[in-house]
Amino acid sequence: MSVFVIRAFVKMREHVATNAAILKRLAEIDKSLLVHDSALRDIYQKLLPLLSPPPDPPRRKIGFHPSSK
Repeated sequence: MSVFVIRAFVKMREHVATNAAILKRLAEIDKSLLVHDSALRDIYQKLLPLLSPPPDPPRRKIGFHPSSK
């Protein structure tokens, strides 16, 4: 019976080691995604003014306008 207990603890240790490796890799991915997210946000903020249409040019008013001298 004690052999089964030892095998169970060995399997648990393997699972914990595997989970630790997975968590470490996920932390690295999360860190790189945060860097990419901030870079994409900066690019978006710089492109946003270029996406808006240009303002209409000022129009001359129709009619007689005496010069104010």
